[in-house]
Amino acid sequence: MNAPALPFKPLVDQFHRRISYLRLSVIDRCDLRCTYCMPERQTFLPKSEVLSLEELHQLALGFIARGITKIRLTGGEPLVRRDMIELVRALGRQVGDGLEELTLTTNGTRLAQFAGDLAAAGVRRVNVSLDTLDRDRFARIARRDSLPAVLEGIAAAKAAGLSVKLNTVALRGENEDEIADLIGWAHAQSCEITLIEMMPLGEVDGDRFDHYLPLTTVRAALEKRFTLTPESHRSGGPAHYVRVAETGGRLGFITPLTGNFCEGCNRIRVTATGQLFPCLGGVEQVDLRAALRSADPGAALAGALDTAMRIKPERHHFAIRRAGEAPALPRHMSMTGG
Repeated sequence: MNAPALPFKPLVDQFHRRISYLRLSVIDRCDLRCTYCMPERQTFLPKSEVLSLEELHQLALGFIARGITKIRLTGGEPLVRRDMIELVRALGRQVGDGLEELTLTTNGTRLAQFAGDLAAAGVRRVNVSLDTLDRDRFARIARRDSLPAVLEGIAAAKAAGLSVKLNTVALRGENEDEIADLIGWAHAQSCEITLIEMMPLGEVDGDRFDHYLPLTTVRAALEKRFTLTPESHRSGGPAHYVRVAETGGRLGFITPLTGNFCEGCNRIRVTATGQLFPCLGGVEQVDLRAALRSADPGAALAGALDTAMRIKPERHHFAIRRAGEAPALPRHMSMTGG
């Protein structure tokens, strides 16, 4: 699989932010139906619209040639794609040769099956979504009884030598009473954990407003139980971190609504259909699939990336809206890539 020939030109947007981090979705499908993410009867893309393995690889190499140093593979749930590990192996060969880190975000349901292959291919760290340790609550939030498989996946990842970071969406009336215990459990497992505010992407069956839990509220509650000391550590994403004295572990906060984190944004996202979104919370997009399938993919891709840098907005404008009101953006996170 060969990449289009691109002249080296760092990706820098109109606000002088250097873009070095690509979140590349390999599929929009997921085997869970988390209530805050999508409706039960979600409509997924026809497979014919999804980029081929070779096209995903070409895109990734093209981005590396333009200065991308970190790639996170996402979905949907990336591990439901049948040929996913072949892509991981191909990209793993770029680690240390332009690419500094290859990571994966997963819901964990298939991680036990693939943890060894991921580690062997060059992945060193995975993010696993985990909103609760209560099996009934998990089944209610995810609409699937999959907690045992997720816990098995986390254990398998650790056994394979992968660093595991847990991602927990804070949900009023669902898991707010469990967040402190989740932090304690994660740190006892030698896992980092990051708390995330609910993001208003796509229509869901319920009312996001009822379950929106600001992390300012969560942090105030945690400070009554834990001693939280700010850290300068950054993982390349939008999280800000503290050290929890009582557990010795690291805790992250991602606050798209209560604490805009756009000033230092270094990220872009590409969907499984090859649509580049310069901002998770924006409508701006560039069609990379058309560029790849053009008569001169190298020149077309170079031009498309230059366009993306020109249209990347300064910041997002997320807002949680009540039932009956349109979400901030119509596309779901599973479509955009987490």
